[in-house]
Amino acid sequence: MKNRIPFKLMLASLLVAAGAAMATTTDTPGSSADMQISKKLVHEVRMYSRYTIWDNISVRVHDGDVELVGQVSQPFKKNDLGRLAQHVAGVRSVTNEVQVLATSFFDDRLRLQVARAIYRDPVLSRYSIQAVPPIHIIVDNGHVTLEGVVNNRMEKEVAGMRASQAGLSFGQVTNNLRVENPSTKG
Repeated sequence: MKNRIPFKLMLASLLVAAGAAMATTTDTPGSSADMQISKKLVHEVRMYSRYTIWDNISVRVHDGDVELVGQVSQPFKKNDLGRLAQHVAGVRSVTNEVQVLATSFFDDRLRLQVARAIYRDPVLSRYSIQAVPPIHIIVDNGHVTLEGVVNNRMEKEVAGMRASQAGLSFGQVTNNLRVENPSTKG
């Protein structure tokens, strides 16, 4: 019983903290106004209370025109994020290309299994307690994709291995994790 309580607390804190999970910016080098819009928009996405580790949003800004791309796990999130983007100062237009992932019990179960496998690993467990967990788990009809950022190449490989071993996924896990410090040994 004692072993289950810390895990439940870790999972609960992971899910609560995931409400402010990571968004990425992929804008082309442009004006400082575009960079400011991009930073503000990324902040708004991170602060969106229903954005979790099951979602992945990228923001592109060019001359005040915003493009939202990525995936969300619930249909209402796409519209909410589009409205958030429209209310950022300096935004002229919003193109919302966010994909709504199919909702299914099987995918939800797989998401939880992959999250447990990743965040229970001693190498990766420190990420679970961060306010913005950097590893996003995208499950689309049984296919798993990892998005986000880890510190080094070893952590990327461990995350991919743990996700692959979580079971139930169709085929191989796509590991799109970016490495923050590629020269770090490990």
